[in-house]
Amino acid sequence: MKLVRLRKRGQSAWLSLAGALFVSLAGVGNAHADGDAGRGADVFAQECAGCHSVKENKNKMGPSLFAVVGRHCGSIPDFAYSDALKQAGFTWTPSQLDAYIAKPQKTVPGVKMPYGGLDDDKARIDLIAYLASIRK
Repeated sequence: MKLVRLRKRGQSAWLSLAGALFVSLAGVGNAHADGDAGRGADVFAQECAGCHSVKENKNKMGPSLFAVVGRHCGSIPDFAYSDALKQAGFTWTPSQLDAYIAKPQKTVPGVKMPYGGLDDDKARIDLIAYLASIRK
């Protein structure tokens, strides 16, 4: 590990690997942009399609996930959400989706979705990339 020495007005400061890592991690919120939507479609088919559709206005046991990224949670008018999700008050951002898909009941206690979560980080990133691509 190489440290870079910086000088400013006669004072010394050290930029360590930890500092560089912090700067590089600032973009982690855009992790879905690095995902593979094609692989995400496969993850959707295996993990989600039994209960969710990606077609607009087509709910199944779960609500349609068409254009879910950027949508307020619990907002499809003709779907019977749990009170917990209706009252959660957040928007489905990639980071919120990531947390929810990983651990639904921990992220929104009282949610009625009977899914234990997806532990595979890469699969979640790919799935979120796919969901982000499903738009008008």
